[in-house]
Amino acid sequence: MTTSTLGVIIGNRDFFPDSLVEKARTEIIDVLAKLNIKPILLDSTDTKLGGVETYKEAQKCADLFKKHQEEIMGVLVLLPNFGDEKGVADTLKLANLNVPVLIQAYPDELTKMNVANRRDSWCGKISVCNNLYQYGIKYSLTSQHVMSPSDPVFHKDLLDFTAVCRVVKGMRNVRIGAIGARPGAFNTVRYSEKILQRNGITVTTADLSEILGKANKLTAESPAVKKHLESINAYVAQGKTPNEAMLQIAKLDVVLKDFMEEHALDATAIQCWTSLQQNYGCNVCTSMSIMSENMLPSACEVDVTGTLSMYAMQLASGSPSALVDWNNNYADDPEKCVLFHCGNWAKSFLPDIQLSTAPILGTTVGVENTYGALDGRTPAMPLTYGRISTDDPKGIIKVYIGEGELTNDDLNTFGNRAVAQIPDLQGLMQYICKNGFEHHVVMNASKTAAILEEALGNYMGWEVYKH
Repeated sequence: MTTSTLGVIIGNRDFFPDSLVEKARTEIIDVLAKLNIKPILLDSTDTKLGGVETYKEAQKCADLFKKHQEEIMGVLVLLPNFGDEKGVADTLKLANLNVPVLIQAYPDELTKMNVANRRDSWCGKISVCNNLYQYGIKYSLTSQHVMSPSDPVFHKDLLDFTAVCRVVKGMRNVRIGAIGARPGAFNTVRYSEKILQRNGITVTTADLSEILGKANKLTAESPAVKKHLESINAYVAQGKTPNEAMLQIAKLDVVLKDFMEEHALDATAIQCWTSLQQNYGCNVCTSMSIMSENMLPSACEVDVTGTLSMYAMQLASGSPSALVDWNNNYADDPEKCVLFHCGNWAKSFLPDIQLSTAPILGTTVGVENTYGALDGRTPAMPLTYGRISTDDPKGIIKVYIGEGELTNDDLNTFGNRAVAQIPDLQGLMQYICKNGFEHHVVMNASKTAAILEEALGNYMGWEVYKH
């Protein structure tokens, strides 16, 4: 993980002991250093002990934040005493960073409730939140109302908050490539480019023929093709895949990489079913798997909001995501189901990864035209699942997210596959069907539903259902 940068505001209020502000400043600098978080905060000589109380001090702190606005991804507000609620609100208003804000308040000690030592931060935090609400500034809360910066639970809160900041920053500027037309049989992956654009999400389109045309012009002698062939072989063993198919996969890989670099794309959604097989003679699954593994998520069937969901989950967890079908019941267990796709999941999910074909597709296009699909079973691991969708009739973006487990239950089939165990799975399926969500869902090997709920619901302003 790269270092996260947070702006830090230390609240102060005149009639409370100043020494508390001084101690808080040194304490938080130590805590942030341990967590690999870079603080941007006033020097202890810039204002009274580096705290923020008056409007003049708020101006100073806001000016400092503005100088670093490119790197500040969130703001931490510390309340070692009651704090001046207007000082905090004015700083955020003047800095106008439009980033997530976390409010921390120190606990009082029962043995130190005298005038010289009491903090009253419990009460001050409520006042600060009330002011931010009045100013229309979005904010997050720690898991307990008051907690010490030295508390390990607060450290987890802080790391979760930096993950929220990552998701928000990423989602407001994400660029997605939509390659090819939505397959005719997949009305389910329709979406609104305009609603996405209004939320800062840009979609760049390309005709599949342009991509395949460029790939067909490449030869086995091309240095780029040779290089990509080497990297594919390093990623997954060739197995029974013929050399001609490997060459086709590598050529397509070169063109996709160039397209992503040319348009500065963060993610892609690619037409696969069934044009690629019929017109080019291989599957693009391996390339998609490599991209997803390298944190450039790729979804099939031009599922743009599917790849957007992959990107959001990857930002939250720092690990790759996979696009899957809610595919089958698991025997008669109401809380288990089978997750499946032909074979484009990131390698992180496939310890037994093999280069193979796509048997279902093969029944219509010929199995020999489906080389490049991956085969592999995902073992037991933590699960966060979810889906972002545009709801065009309502003009909104809606989301569902939840957590469960991937299990080691027996599963004798082909393709990329996993067994998921999800509490009240039947209720979740009812929700998905009643609210018109797609058959595609995204899985991530993490427990990040709360982070995604905070980032997408509170800060992006989307309609979020947490199962």
